[in-house]
Amino acid sequence: MPAPFTFTRRALLAAATSLMVVAGLPARAEDPIKLGLVAALSGQSAKSGEAITRGITLAIDKINAEGGVLGRPLELVSRDDESNPGKGLIAARELVQREGVAALIGGLDTPVSMAIVPFANEAKVPFMGPWAAGTPITVNGAEENYVFRVSAVDEYVDEAITEYLVTKYGAKKPGMILINNPWGESNEKGLMKALEKRGMEHAGIEKFENNDVDVVPQLTRLKENGADSLFLVANVAPSAQVIKSLDKMGWDVPISSHWGPAGGRFTELAGKSGEKVHFIQTFLFSGEDHPLYVKLKEKFPEVTSLADVTPATGIGNAYDATLLLAAAIEKAGSTEGPAIRQAMYEIEGVEGVIKTYDKPFTPDNQDALGPEDYTFTQFVEGEIIPIAD
Repeated sequence: MPAPFTFTRRALLAAATSLMVVAGLPARAEDPIKLGLVAALSGQSAKSGEAITRGITLAIDKINAEGGVLGRPLELVSRDDESNPGKGLIAARELVQREGVAALIGGLDTPVSMAIVPFANEAKVPFMGPWAAGTPITVNGAEENYVFRVSAVDEYVDEAITEYLVTKYGAKKPGMILINNPWGESNEKGLMKALEKRGMEHAGIEKFENNDVDVVPQLTRLKENGADSLFLVANVAPSAQVIKSLDKMGWDVPISSHWGPAGGRFTELAGKSGEKVHFIQTFLFSGEDHPLYVKLKEKFPEVTSLADVTPATGIGNAYDATLLLAAAIEKAGSTEGPAIRQAMYEIEGVEGVIKTYDKPFTPDNQDALGPEDYTFTQFVEGEIIPIAD
């Protein structure tokens, strides 16, 4: 005979909360406001996912210490998308429909973000990107666009890395070596636009896959076509394969890259030649006395040096993105998606670590950062440092 069921205080509270949700009753003041994170928390991009998580966590700690949002604490609920668009979409649906998050943060990879964008717009849930740079993520054609970003934007990056190759190396005929996915396609369009603007020709457009272990054939074609420099667009592991292939060929050529190599311990995979790759970032710690770095070390004891926080840009972007979301929820006076979206266009005076944001978003531009917020960097002994002028 089964034992009689005993109602515990926890069970009664859980039942009461469920009834409130079902009945559509307002949340209690002490109930947390949930933010949902969808990011690669495992696999080759796990370091980037870790950086984003840390940035959000530090921002939530700051906000909650100051009284929370609408008098309620913020809470982070995370899901691992494993850099898989299908898994990312499932995770986003679960966070919205089961967890009841007020907003989504994430999309480390452009293909994952692109899979989530239609759902976010349809569900009318704000989706904040702290990493993926594909231009169509925010420029997605939706009549009511719920997608915002505190990150780099491919079209701006492509202009910046083109100008960098031209001014620093005198490039006249660059070649493109691009990952074969929507991120690579987004950058191909941006790079072509930047070259056409200058009336420049290119030595060819070569594509490669994430799991390619040798890209010598593609690089050989670019070299034979007269490439005097290279544009590189790929994440950590595939970028490392490009560098290894260049070493195998003995071809020492200037490389201007998107920020893909920053997503992990690039030079451990690419070797010493990885330090020759110059790539953009939106945030770097200015030193070990940076206030956010001090907080980071206090929160995460495993951080013992600046080399342990690669990539800092993920921390900075996610930190500022969380502050902006919190400010919008507070201004909206609501956790309803449409109200938060409207408030995103009205927030001002938000002090982030990248800059102070005064009305960073408009219906015509839902990206908070622009080319003026980029800096060029390289790896030196495992640490990302700015390149001296």
